[in-house]
Amino acid sequence: MLACVNTIAMEGVKAVPVEVEVDLSRGLPALSVVGLADEAVREAKDRIRAALKNSGFKLPTLHITINLAPAHLPKVGSAYDLPMALGLLAAMEQLPVAALHRRLFLGELALDGRLKPIAGSLPAAIHARQMGIEEIVVPETNGLEAAFVEGVRVVAAPTLLALIRHLLGVEPLTPLPVTDWQQWVREEKRPQRNLREVKGQEYARRALEVVAAGGHNLLMSGPPGSGKTLLAQCLPGILPPMTLDEALEVTTIHSVAGRLDPARPFVGTRPFRAPHHTASQVALIGGGGHPRPGEVSLAHRGVLFLDEIPEFGRTALEVLREPLESGDVHISRAALSTRFPASFQLVAASNPCPCGYLGSTHRSCRCSTMRIEQYRSRLSGPLLDRIDLHVEVPAVPQEVLVGMPTGESSEAVAERVVQARRRQLQRNGAGICNARLDGLALEHSAALTEEGRILLLTAGQRLGFSARSHNRILKVARTIADLDDADQILPLHLAEAIQYRVGGLFAQG
Repeated sequence: MLACVNTIAMEGVKAVPVEVEVDLSRGLPALSVVGLADEAVREAKDRIRAALKNSGFKLPTLHITINLAPAHLPKVGSAYDLPMALGLLAAMEQLPVAALHRRLFLGELALDGRLKPIAGSLPAAIHARQMGIEEIVVPETNGLEAAFVEGVRVVAAPTLLALIRHLLGVEPLTPLPVTDWQQWVREEKRPQRNLREVKGQEYARRALEVVAAGGHNLLMSGPPGSGKTLLAQCLPGILPPMTLDEALEVTTIHSVAGRLDPARPFVGTRPFRAPHHTASQVALIGGGGHPRPGEVSLAHRGVLFLDEIPEFGRTALEVLREPLESGDVHISRAALSTRFPASFQLVAASNPCPCGYLGSTHRSCRCSTMRIEQYRSRLSGPLLDRIDLHVEVPAVPQEVLVGMPTGESSEAVAERVVQARRRQLQRNGAGICNARLDGLALEHSAALTEEGRILLLTAGQRLGFSARSHNRILKVARTIADLDDADQILPLHLAEAIQYRVGGLFAQG
């Protein structure tokens, strides 16, 4: 007898349909799995045997063939255990085939029949709703995650036996109510670092406000202890709150990566990722034999902070160039091509030299000119060209350090940022902040006065701005005008944007 069960495979962060076909035939007793399955899927036959036996079922002494269709699509992970076991029971006539219709199943089986958590429940539930599937069955631990999706019943099964009794109608499991994501957003912890903790650094604080308002990238350079890391950690606290669509995007990525907390499987605040400088190219960009999201995708809609950026490997840094422009990552392998979203804000910090004290009035720099040049050359021109603001963060004077902080709080700055972001989204279109403007949209939104054109032309001729630098100056100037609630970019807005372009130690035209 032949039985078919619906499940999914992951292509990046998108779920695609997979049909598990189980056939019983005469021949030597064996269980074979075909359909481009990885090692974890091929090992499922041993888990299935034990789980069925310990749930009170016995495999027939027949030749069992399990096909995962379509055969050209790689099948990865242990989430196929449950649909294969159910298909086998249906083929054995222990379960009505009709009970499997219009349902989608995924879950890993323990040897005693318990259902263990798997990655990707949220995109699976989204796929089920899009395909008109009435019910999705996931392990009990993944229930809250899948229940974010309205329009599809979510059943969280603790064991294989409990699920079978549910499918037979003996003891139906109660579908989970739709998770109240708004309540979780209200309860979400805000970032712990606050701008009121920063002493001095008014220029860097202003740059951080511009970065938050327009979605720009930032490079801070300065001596150790000047507050670069603290400033970066304050950025999430002044960014606009995520919309539901953005939160679902981010949560989906973390679901695919298996990084959600089962007790609270929702990412309601903007991510802040700070990988160590020993991170590899694959760790940053994603990939591997079976591609998984990297740090740039885990930072989607949030902040990727690279502290001590010259210490990162040159190859690892260069892979950031494409996602900084396009907002996504394309990973190609022999068997498949995968896309991961990667629309993040890059915030980087660097010392002025290897020892960190170049230009200090209190400590002498021990670095030779050659060492300094080698240190700064670790950041390529094309990468620096993609960073909108280059800001020098000098050492804080002692008289400021011993005093109380006098700057604004993150809450006060966030109000201005939200107003500026709302203004630009109304002008540019939903989801398009100033940093993502391009082409005719940039020309329309960032039109200059005659005085502004002369100022930008003069600065460009003296400093040798590239075409990308020219456009990024316009984007930053547009953001500064939005913070001032101005319809037109004025020369003072443009002058401030040019200053941010050439102000840091690593700044280039």
